[in-house]
Amino acid sequence: MPQMGAQAPSFSLVGVEDEEQTRFSLTDYTADGSIILLLFYPFDFSPICTTELCSIRDAEWFSYTENLQVWAISTDSVYSHSQFSEEYDIGFPLLSDTDGSVASKYNVCYDEWEGHKNVPKRAVFLIDSAGTIQYSWATDDAYNQPELTAINEALLELVSFHETLTADDIP
Repeated sequence: MPQMGAQAPSFSLVGVEDEEQTRFSLTDYTADGSIILLLFYPFDFSPICTTELCSIRDAEWFSYTENLQVWAISTDSVYSHSQFSEEYDIGFPLLSDTDGSVASKYNVCYDEWEGHKNVPKRAVFLIDSAGTIQYSWATDDAYNQPELTAINEALLELVSFHETLTADDIP
C-alpha cells in the first residue's frame, strides 16, 4: 500500500456523479489544484459499505475547502453505482474499477473475498494537489470501518497547510 509521502498511482475510471456517467482522471483533478479523498470499498448496497459512505456523505468535510473532491471506488458497475447513489443520496462520484486494476495499483485488492475476485479492500487515501499521499489507511478485515476522526484531522491539517502557501511556494 502506498504510504504517506508517496506519489499516488495515477488512474482514469468511469464513474457516476449526479446520475451522469463521467470519466475521472486523478492527474486531471490534481493538476487543477484539487485535493482528493479516495475511498475504496467492496460493494454497493452492502450494510457496512452503505453505513461508511453515508457517514462520509454526512460529514462536514465538504465545507473546509472548495478544492476537496471525494471519490469512492468499488468493482460495481456504473449502473449499480447510479442506483446506489440515487437511493442513498450520495453526493460524490462513485467510480467503477470493474477488474480491480486500480485497487491492485494501490495494493488494496483481495485476490478473492466471499467468492468474488479482485474486490477492493476498505481503504482511504488523502491525496494533495501535487499527487502526494498525505494520509493512508487500509484494513484486511472488510467489516472494519475507517476512523472518521483521523481522516478529518488529516484533512484539516492539509487544508490548513495549503491555505498558508503563497503563489511562490507552489511548484
